[in-house]
Amino acid sequence: MSLETILVAVSGEADRTKSVAQTAVDVAGPAGATVRLLHVFSEEGYETVKDQLELDPDAEVTPGDVAARHATIREVGSLLDDAGVEYEAHGAVGETSEKVLELAEEADADMVVVGGRGRSAAGKTVFGSTAQKILSNAPCPVTYVRAP
Repeated sequence: MSLETILVAVSGEADRTKSVAQTAVDVAGPAGATVRLLHVFSEEGYETVKDQLELDPDAEVTPGDVAARHATIREVGSLLDDAGVEYEAHGAVGETSEKVLELAEEADADMVVVGGRGRSAAGKTVFGSTAQKILSNAPCPVTYVRAP
């Protein structure tokens, strides 16, 4: 299977994000693939981050602009830069699994990389699982990275 585009869903959780980022380097580097980093914000989280970044309130700002300046994307981007892996930053506001699946379709992703907490099956049933929704509905293979 030829990998050209790998979608990597990043979160604000440092341990999980580092593991996901390293997996992206391990997979994309040898394949010469482009990584699309996606940070999905809740409505409230998006507004909070916009405020923290002290963006011009009159400027037109997109979720992609906010994501590109978010610390998590910058950290993962730095790791990818160091490994010589090309990447693009994307941002979205809404329900995480829906936005990951939408971008996977739009980007014609060859693989999606997601992280998770490794909850029990009962825990997933009670609380739902973003990763489970992505695993079940992605248009391409999904690599699940369990947080250390």
